[in-house]
Amino acid sequence: MSRKNNSVAIIGAGIVGLCTAHSLAKAGWQVTIFDAQNPGSQCSFGNAGALSEGSIAPLAMPGVLRQAASMLLDSTSALHVPPGYLLSAMPWFLRFIAASRPQRVQQIAVALHQLLTGSVRNHQELARQIGCAHLIKSTGQLHLYPNDNERDKDKASWQLRAEFGLEMHSMGRSAIAELEPAISGRYCSGWFLPNDGWVSDPFQYSQALVTANTELGVTFVTAGISGLRRDNDNWHVHGHEQSWQADHVVVCAGMGSGDLLATLNLRVPLESQRGYHLQAPNPGVNLSRVVVLADRKVFMNPMQGQLRVAGTVEFGGTRKPMNTQRALLLKTHALAGLDNLDTSGFTTWMGHRPCMPDSLPVIGPVAGMPGLWTGFGHGHLGLTGSVNTGTLLARAMAGQTSATELAPFALSRFG
Repeated sequence: MSRKNNSVAIIGAGIVGLCTAHSLAKAGWQVTIFDAQNPGSQCSFGNAGALSEGSIAPLAMPGVLRQAASMLLDSTSALHVPPGYLLSAMPWFLRFIAASRPQRVQQIAVALHQLLTGSVRNHQELARQIGCAHLIKSTGQLHLYPNDNERDKDKASWQLRAEFGLEMHSMGRSAIAELEPAISGRYCSGWFLPNDGWVSDPFQYSQALVTANTELGVTFVTAGISGLRRDNDNWHVHGHEQSWQADHVVVCAGMGSGDLLATLNLRVPLESQRGYHLQAPNPGVNLSRVVVLADRKVFMNPMQGQLRVAGTVEFGGTRKPMNTQRALLLKTHALAGLDNLDTSGFTTWMGHRPCMPDSLPVIGPVAGMPGLWTGFGHGHLGLTGSVNTGTLLARAMAGQTSATELAPFALSRFG
C-alpha cells in the first residue's frame, strides 16, 4: 500500500504500542517506535496475563465512597491509597467519584464493550500470524469467593457484565473442585467465564511482536522522548540528544504519556495503579486457567509451569520504590487460595499501570493538533485491549472511523 505523508512515530514499546505498530505497518505506514526501555519490558512483562474481554465494569462503581475509609485505613486492602498521597491525587479522585454515577457507569460500560468485544479471538489470530499461537489460551477464567454472601458484594458489577452478554456459569464447591482440584476448600462460590482467555507468557508474546514488526519494516529506536513539537506540517520528536521528524505521532507511552503531552500544554488526568506480582518458579500445584481470588482481587496464572500471582491496586505515584510488604501480601493470598502451594524461590515485581479516572483509555486524534494520536490509559486492561486498540487506531488514521466511534475515548472529554 502506498501513502503520502505516511511516516509514524510511536512513543512507547509496550504491548499497546507494539500492536499499534503491527496494525499500521500491515496497512502500509512507515513506522518507528521509540522507547528508552527494551520493548515489552515494563507492564507488558509483569502483568497478570489475563484476557478479560468481559471486564466492562469500571473501577469506580456506585457505592465507591462507602469503601473509601477502608482503602485509606487498611494497608492490606485490595485497593489502597496511602493517606499522605490523597491530597496530591485529590483532583483525580474527584473525577473518579464522578465516574461512579449510575448513568456514567452505563456509558463507560458501553464504551468498554465496544473496545473489548472480540479481543480474545483477535489475540488468537494475531498470535497465529506472528508464530506464537501456543501462548494464547482459551480455557476460560474462574473467579472465586469464599461464599455466596461474599460473591453478592460484587453483584452490581456481575449484573452489568451479564447485561452486555458475558457468558458466566455459577459455580459451587463441588464444581470448583472438579474444574481446579488445587483450589482451597475455603473457596465455595464463584463464576466460570468460558470465553475469557489468558496468555501463558506476556513477555514472550511481546517479543514475538517485536520480531514480526521488524520483519514488516518497523524501526526500533532506544531513546527516551522528552518533548513533541509541530512545525511546517511535521512533528518533531525530541530525545535528550537527538530529534526526529514524522508526519504523525502516536503516544502509547503509558504513565509517561501525561508528561509528554504536557510539553504541548495538554493536561491528562493520569494516575499509576501500582500493580504487583509474585512468581513461584516451582509451585507444586497445577492450574488449567487463570484463577481469580475475587474477594482479594488477585489473579493466579500458571505461566509456563510457574505460577504468577498478580494484583492489588496501590496509588502512590511513580517515584516511590516497591512496597515490599505489598508484594508479600500476594504470597499470603495465594497460600489462602491454593492447597500445598510451594512459594520457595519466589520473585517479586512492581509496575505502573496507567489509569484514567473513568477507566476508559485515551484513544484517537487530539483535537486541534493534526497528526497527533493517542493510545494509552488502559489501566489493568492494557493486554486485553491492546490488539483492538491497534486496529482501531489504524482504522482511524486511515479515515475509516466516525467521530461517534472515537468520542468515548477522546482526551477532550476531560475539558
